[in-house]
Amino acid sequence: MTNQNMICDLQTGVCGEVNEDGIQVINLNGPEKKIRLYYVTDPICSHCWALEPVLRRFEAQYGRYFQFQTVMGGLLESWNGFADVKNGINSPADVAGHWREVGAHSRMPIDGTLWLDNPVRSSFIPSRVYKVIQQQDEQLANTFLRRAREAVFAFNKNIGEDEVLIDIVNQIGLDGASVVEQAGMPAAQSLLEQDFELSRSLGVRGFPTIIMVNQDNKGVKIVGARSLADYANALEQVLEAGTPQAGALPEMAGLLQREQHLFSKEIEVMYDLQPHEVNDFLEKSLSSSDYTLSKIMGETFVVSNLST
Repeated sequence: MTNQNMICDLQTGVCGEVNEDGIQVINLNGPEKKIRLYYVTDPICSHCWALEPVLRRFEAQYGRYFQFQTVMGGLLESWNGFADVKNGINSPADVAGHWREVGAHSRMPIDGTLWLDNPVRSSFIPSRVYKVIQQQDEQLANTFLRRAREAVFAFNKNIGEDEVLIDIVNQIGLDGASVVEQAGMPAAQSLLEQDFELSRSLGVRGFPTIIMVNQDNKGVKIVGARSLADYANALEQVLEAGTPQAGALPEMAGLLQREQHLFSKEIEVMYDLQPHEVNDFLEKSLSSSDYTLSKIMGETFVVSNLST
């Protein structure tokens, strides 16, 4: 198994190799006059979590060329009646091994044992919270999504439970109880269904899928977790006006202050480092009081001590 060309399937809820052409030229009708990047995803998509290091760098260096829009795709509505015999998924417990495999190959920490003793019953629950926050602040919604993924993948917390979601929302500066209560209302489900409809209109069948559309309503659909070069090449196809120029990488202090938590693989990808170079890089880039180092699932975990 490799990290490239992998996808969490919308129909089965199972992640594996892409069975279709991963990069496709598409044509969409609509009013957009600027490049828009649609990132179709789900809070419990393991390959989306594995993609985070590459996607963060792509957005950091090329984000000036596009408007980024996260779209919830709906990976798991319920376990009631769900089964994928072909892939050996008959219950939540069957997901644990798959998650551990993705974590081992991507080196983005994934615990996965919650599937054995306290499984997420539906990814629609955190997705609705995302949509409620998105109505207030797009950036905060994406911060919530990141914190929710940290919680479920690295820290083994059930992001289908109200108390976990309330705590995450509180930590990003909103009223967690109020937001989670709103997420349980029919209006939040309606917002989520609008994302599902958009996902279907874009021809999305699994996650992660990234679609870039230009001012002529033509674009590129990129299926599965791909390399930085793949996304940069796709952007060039959409621009149709020369090669996009990579912007400067963010300073480590600013990146850590914004993200609050970073894993070794994310730092390696952002700054073209080998694993053994990360500690020296941090020592040169930050003062000793700026961050705290620990280990999680055998990987370096950096926590910001910088004030926000």
